[in-house]
Amino acid sequence: MARNARSTLIFTGFIAAIAAAFYPIFFHPLAHVNEYKQVQKENRAGINQADVQPVGVKVWSDPYKTK
Repeated sequence: MARNARSTLIFTGFIAAIAAAFYPIFFHPLAHVNEYKQVQKENRAGINQADVQPVGVKVWSDPYKTK
């Protein structure tokens, strides 16, 4: 029984580590959309899209816009 408990604990710890790594990458931005919109607005304030956009590439769009 102790061997199964140790294996379960190791497996659970591995899953918890993966979940902890994914939270700041995936779930935090989804939960704080307005904050990220504001940051992008500030970062792109002085940029003229026509000057930096390569020819033939789609113009930047809002990644947080609902479809």
